[in-house]
Amino acid sequence: MIPRILLNLTICLFLTPALDADAQGRLKGTVTTGEQPVPFASVGFKDLKTGIVTDESGTFDLKNVPPGKRILQVSAVGYVTSVQTVTVKPAGITTFNVTLQPTSSNLNEVVVSGTLRPVTKMESPVPVEVYSPVFFKKNPTPSIFDALQNVNGVRPQLNCNVCNTGDIHINGLEGPYTMVLIDGMPIVSALSTVYGLSGIPNSLVDRVEIVKGPASTLYGSEAVAGLINIITKSPSTAPKFTADVMATSWQEYSADLGWRFNAGTRAQSLLGVNYFNYQHPIDNNGDGFTDVTLQHRVSVFNKWNFNRKDDRVATIAARYFYEDRWGGQTQWNKTWRGTDSVYGESIFTSRIEVLGQYQLPMKEHVMFQTSFNYHDQNSVYGAMAFLAKQSIAFAQLTWDKQVGKHNLLAGLPFRYTFYDDNTVATASKEENKPDKTFLPGVFVQDEIKLATGHNLLLGMRYDYNSVHGNIVTPRLAYKWAPNYRNVLRLNAGTGYRVVSLFTEDHAALSGARTVVVQSELKPERSWNANLNYTKKIPLNNAFLNLDATLFYTYFTNRIMPDYSKPDTILYDNLHGNAISKGFSLNADVMFAFPLKVIAGVTLMDVYEKEGGVKTRQMLTERFSGTWSISYAFNRIGLTLDYTGNIYGPMLLPLQPNDPRPGKSPVWSIQNIQATKKLGKEWELYAGVKNLLNFLPPKNSIAHSHDPFDKRTGYNADGSVDPYNLLFDPTYVFAPNQGIRGFLGLRFTKQ
Repeated sequence: MIPRILLNLTICLFLTPALDADAQGRLKGTVTTGEQPVPFASVGFKDLKTGIVTDESGTFDLKNVPPGKRILQVSAVGYVTSVQTVTVKPAGITTFNVTLQPTSSNLNEVVVSGTLRPVTKMESPVPVEVYSPVFFKKNPTPSIFDALQNVNGVRPQLNCNVCNTGDIHINGLEGPYTMVLIDGMPIVSALSTVYGLSGIPNSLVDRVEIVKGPASTLYGSEAVAGLINIITKSPSTAPKFTADVMATSWQEYSADLGWRFNAGTRAQSLLGVNYFNYQHPIDNNGDGFTDVTLQHRVSVFNKWNFNRKDDRVATIAARYFYEDRWGGQTQWNKTWRGTDSVYGESIFTSRIEVLGQYQLPMKEHVMFQTSFNYHDQNSVYGAMAFLAKQSIAFAQLTWDKQVGKHNLLAGLPFRYTFYDDNTVATASKEENKPDKTFLPGVFVQDEIKLATGHNLLLGMRYDYNSVHGNIVTPRLAYKWAPNYRNVLRLNAGTGYRVVSLFTEDHAALSGARTVVVQSELKPERSWNANLNYTKKIPLNNAFLNLDATLFYTYFTNRIMPDYSKPDTILYDNLHGNAISKGFSLNADVMFAFPLKVIAGVTLMDVYEKEGGVKTRQMLTERFSGTWSISYAFNRIGLTLDYTGNIYGPMLLPLQPNDPRPGKSPVWSIQNIQATKKLGKEWELYAGVKNLLNFLPPKNSIAHSHDPFDKRTGYNADGSVDPYNLLFDPTYVFAPNQGIRGFLGLRFTKQ
């Protein structure tokens, strides 16, 4: 009896797993965007320790799944994580397809900046970085200029401790080497790079495309370090209404509004308003000067889209920008403007911008683009007035066509620049002579599909500058993509840049130094190359995307300021060469659970060489890093964002016998934010900026007690100054704004 019972028990023990295995279910399906498959997406169950990665066609097959209701989670880099309930059949195959929605880092997003043609980011032979408002909302700022601080290799640089004007550095190259575009057109001029980036309504920004490296073949002068292309939303697809208001504990107030409306059945319009106000002088470092400039800024942007036959393009947009900003001694007010009693730097800026695109009604794809901007600046720096006006008219006709394996693009650009100011830059001995520059040109580009995974791009541009004559800029790009996971891109080309000192260097405007131009300045020339490698690595419950770049730029005729004399800035072409080289790495990690990490690091060496002597460039770090870490508590609609950057030491401009350090310390600005969804349309966000409360040295403004140098050689208490310093606000590398809280509210009506 007992042996029979043991035998039956043994048979049951062996058969039970087999019966359970037969009862297990199987889940098969595909992950797509609705139109295209999503390869290497992580697919798994939240309540089970099982998972798989989709293949290159976006399909998955999960075997031995316990039947019943299961929570399926699907995630992929560049897409919103999907969490859905699935009922798995017992002893059978359950089919379930998943559609993912793209986020700011979507690898299939269409870009235009690299080749002037709309292609997906992965297909572009030119590496293009794409950032949407989702990315910038992780650290909300009142302007695009401030928002770029979280982009690896891109640094907003303040150039003055008093008025806080600055520029955008890309891979160590200074702001004038960066071209700023709106909807692909050079609307932001050299006189107003910072002002152009301030006041663009964030509600109207669809994405920001950044190209690091040579772009002069397509975009001409200034696109040496790269370009920043701000793409605005289409009036036909933008939300009906958006609002974003924010305030900080420093009493800064900003508002950003967007409204879409139809004008009949043939046109749609998008209206945006950006407003910023800060009127609370603070002097925490005790030098007698405002730590941050006081600003009152308003910008109005209106874009129209017209419906045409065969979906041909017809858009027109305009923007008006006004700003009143001042910084200086805390007792300053407008009655002291332009006097030598109380020091202040006051800048009134008015800008008008118009841009449009029109596709010609013909069989061939021919596009006409045009833009115009007018900039009026009325500013004083202490007792020195700087009055400047600049107008730029731009027109371009482009034609592109697919011919077999060749994708051809040709263009006829024309640019006219008028510039006038009250300095010696536009004056002769007898009369005022404004600069008037005509710049017609022609460019051609051929992107050739050599074989599967191999693309070659060849380009050439010719410009005739009415002042400097003939300028030729060739370009080459090669892309090799053996498979979806690996892409290698090589880009090389030349660039040129015509310099206007008084529109680019605040130090040239400050009353602290006299400007001396050694000789007639020649245009700068550069040779650029970068090698980019993108690698996608699917992990068990995560997806890693790596983007690495080696870059190198060689300059001749580079125009360098010489600050060796305390009361003078000497400008001359470098009689040698200048080099910018380095390496950058971006990493984007998305986990199966709602955690996302974006991090980057850049290492670089920027220097000039003359007479065998190598000199490192001022105000340029050797290394920098950025990061953004986000975690979402989906059940309660709460997201936490931790963002920051870190910069290595920079050389700082010193006066003879200056006791201040010649190098800045390693410094970091870190921020944290919590965002709570309130239904489908409202978001409440709050956080802290500059968590570490980092501040530059309190003596950053030299001789701040005597800004007009009336008592040189003496300290504020009347004692003899052994260092004999003069007033100088150019010793600046970081913002003077310490830790502060912020609170904001967003509303979006689709």
